[in-house]
Amino acid sequence: MEGRTIPQKDPRGTAMLWRGPVEPIIFLANFALVLQGPLTTQYLWHRFSSDLGYNGTRHRDSCSNRTVDPIMQEVETLTSHWTLYMNLGGFLVGLFTFTLLGAWSDCVGRRPLLVLASFGLLLQAVVSIFVVQLEHVHVGYLVLGRIICALFGDFSGLLAAGFASVADVSSSRTRTIRIAVLEACIGIGGMLASLLGGYWLRAQGYANPFWLALALLIVMTLYSAFCFGETVKEPRPSRLFTLRHHRSIIQLYLNPAPKKSRKHLALYSLAIFVVITVHFGAQDIQTVYELSAPLCWDSRLIGYGSAVQHLSYLTSLLGLRLLQCFLADAWVAEIGLAFNILGMVVFAFATVTPLMFTGYGLLFLSLVITPVMRAKLSKLVSESEHGALFSAVACVNAVAMLMASGIFNSLYPATLNFMKGFPFLLGAGLLLIPAVLIGVLEKTYPHSEFQQFSQSP
Repeated sequence: MEGRTIPQKDPRGTAMLWRGPVEPIIFLANFALVLQGPLTTQYLWHRFSSDLGYNGTRHRDSCSNRTVDPIMQEVETLTSHWTLYMNLGGFLVGLFTFTLLGAWSDCVGRRPLLVLASFGLLLQAVVSIFVVQLEHVHVGYLVLGRIICALFGDFSGLLAAGFASVADVSSSRTRTIRIAVLEACIGIGGMLASLLGGYWLRAQGYANPFWLALALLIVMTLYSAFCFGETVKEPRPSRLFTLRHHRSIIQLYLNPAPKKSRKHLALYSLAIFVVITVHFGAQDIQTVYELSAPLCWDSRLIGYGSAVQHLSYLTSLLGLRLLQCFLADAWVAEIGLAFNILGMVVFAFATVTPLMFTGYGLLFLSLVITPVMRAKLSKLVSESEHGALFSAVACVNAVAMLMASGIFNSLYPATLNFMKGFPFLLGAGLLLIPAVLIGVLEKTYPHSEFQQFSQSP
């Protein structure tokens, strides 16, 4: 939806400066989150290193001699476990809030959810600055920041509102590419933040990047409140705290529908669950994997690696647009899964920097999978159910992220002694599940997702 510069009011009568699209919100949100994410992991690493007396000299010695230092292993384990605690805290609260808020947005509009989720991310940044600036503060406050953010919907709620707003204004033919554009905004924001974060950390330490993230989140919150163009045609008042919103999500999967679309909804949801589990699980351990021997990357190389990984959002968008000229969306997703599996296998055996970057390079089409599946899911429900649907997808995302943290952050320390890259091999194996599901669904029901009620304007 193109931004229009004529000042007017949205359907709720709220004064707006400009009817802008949702893409800038998602871009700014992920820029701020990616700027904070690897820095938070590195802050935990160096905080625990300092507490345990593990200094840079010992780290360099361990890397140069390719030896395993027991104190380094303890630092890795603590960093991995506290990452798990943060994700677990966000999940337990967020599972209730963003499913509630997403279905609520079908009634009241997308803007209220965008504003709430933006404000929650802002508060989390404030807590992170508090911990980084005052080094004597316990790292447990980072978990508190995640919980506060989850109370307001978290990034999952923001994504639910963003994808629902795109589905509101796109047709079934253009929806896949429109969702891919929105995901590309996620990737471009993450790529730029990754490049900036590594250099900035080396130059000025941890605090200033967090201050930039806070400033961007303030801008994003103001944009959500006064510039976003509402996409729900006739928003109406609705109670927030009611079980009706949760019931609407459950009914997506239980109520009968033409051509058994709800069965396909469940199977595509399972496929996206596995993909996100592998994606976030690998991402959770990647920074620790790169910091430690034998790679021993510094913040600059970590920034490069994260930037290349986020560049795959853009290359996947271009690849999707090209491959759609020759193949059905499902087969494009299968190609993406094949490259994702190859990348995971290379990561598992990467002991030198060029091999690690080869793994990143193989992911150049890996992110065509999620826009295809989100688009297929949106075509299985009516227009009035988009908020509930993308809340359900956000719930799937949250459960997948919890599973990813639990599996990968627990498995990584447990397998350090016999195969450090084993979690990446596990991820490659798990990706065979969505590959089979998507192939079977497309082969058996090639046009099942195009229901008459999904033909939105």
